[in-house]
Amino acid sequence: MKAKVDPDLCIGCSLCAQLCPEIFSMKDDKAVACTDTVEPKNLESCKKAVDECPVTAISME
Repeated sequence: MKAKVDPDLCIGCSLCAQLCPEIFSMKDDKAVACTDTVEPKNLESCKKAVDECPVTAISME
């Protein structure tokens, strides 16, 4: 699976980076997915970041 952050929707709250730092980081006040593939060990925390994003800027495919 891959995680993506829509930079147009992201408000830079950094919640995803706090919930799943293995996948998300902050760059120029916006969140970015810092890896191409979500490893199985990070799947649960990544899904939590998707679910808790206040502006639904994160998706998984």
